[in-house]
Amino acid sequence: MAGMNEVITGSDYKRMILGAYSEFLNEFEQINAVKEKSTFFYSGKPGSDVLRTMGAAVIPLSEAVNESIGGLSRRVADASVLGARGNAGVIVSQILRGLAKGLIGKYIATSQEFGKAFQYGILYAQKAVPDEKNRPIIVASKVMAKGAYDAVKAGLHISEVLIAAIKAGTESFTKDMDCGEKIMQVFLAGCLKGLQGDFSLPPLDFASKLYEAKGVVSPQHDIARPYCVTFMVANPKLSVPLIEKELQEIGNFVVVERRFRAIFIHIHSEHPGTVLERAVAWGHVGEIHINIMAEPHAMAMVQQTCMVPLALLTVADSREWAEKLQDAGAMVIVDGSDESGPSVEEIVNAAHSDIASKYILLTDSEHLRLVMHQAKRILGDRVSVVVANNHEEQIYAVRAFFPNLTMEENTVQMKEAVNKLASR
Repeated sequence: MAGMNEVITGSDYKRMILGAYSEFLNEFEQINAVKEKSTFFYSGKPGSDVLRTMGAAVIPLSEAVNESIGGLSRRVADASVLGARGNAGVIVSQILRGLAKGLIGKYIATSQEFGKAFQYGILYAQKAVPDEKNRPIIVASKVMAKGAYDAVKAGLHISEVLIAAIKAGTESFTKDMDCGEKIMQVFLAGCLKGLQGDFSLPPLDFASKLYEAKGVVSPQHDIARPYCVTFMVANPKLSVPLIEKELQEIGNFVVVERRFRAIFIHIHSEHPGTVLERAVAWGHVGEIHINIMAEPHAMAMVQQTCMVPLALLTVADSREWAEKLQDAGAMVIVDGSDESGPSVEEIVNAAHSDIASKYILLTDSEHLRLVMHQAKRILGDRVSVVVANNHEEQIYAVRAFFPNLTMEENTVQMKEAVNKLASR
């Protein structure tokens, strides 16, 4: 029972996540190839989607000050939830979120506590696709979690727990491996290699040349900014344009408004402390509010003045298609030309603008369905989601939108328009 007294530190967890990322960097093309025989991923490249999601997850590790396993796992989870791309990326981000929930408040964790946290990860992954519990990635996750549970119960070391989980999953895989099964195999194999210090990626080396050689996007391009920071600066020493310029260097979604003798600031950042540290040099700082956008319904708490009650937000894969969608009645267009589609954060930022109090999120791709629903979990009742399957259905849905109707009424009409066209 020696493993019962073994502890996993923040440094161990950091190596595991880096190991998983390194393994995806080596295997993402194989996952994309397996996708062609898979049931649930109808478009896109799930291997590339998970790689970029994990890339967003590892970025916070390069500057992490908190070395507790609870603190590190939370930073990783928040970044992955906002940086998630595609259906596969969303599911992996939810596994990381569940792990963080199980490790929250812990400086170190025992093998038993880590095994229990893994169970949380599987539970959160299931919640991401509640209507598809037989999705191979979920089935594989549950089998692997059971293998890990039995190993923890037997008092094995954490490396042996991971080996047992991988073995249980491999034995349960379908004859023609599904890409969801492959993703879980790569994830746990990478965690094991990371724990043992056996991974090829130089620790936290995100130099662009390394990624250019592999033909992939560097994690530096996928930085997630999970913290929504708002505050007032009284009697500011700088002008609004100068403050805006300085904040653009350390965050995005920057709003700077003069309000009588004070300035209101709203910014999304990966380092709230850095924002406030700069702000104290501008004047007296007060009314500070920090929301973690990765948490469900967190953005529902942020109040702002909006121009219209309801707007339609949709994704366009080209400038020409964006113009057609706008002509048909869409008000907010998100760039979908990226091969992996927009991240959850890009959707949240667009719907968090001051254009409307509520939004209907419309996509023309099954590939983005879970991305849209993850954005809805963050934005709460301010949004609803409509999923079309192609450009033609998307334009029909846009034409069924009327700003004078409620969000609920429009959602029903738009779904009916999609279903009517699909049934022809």
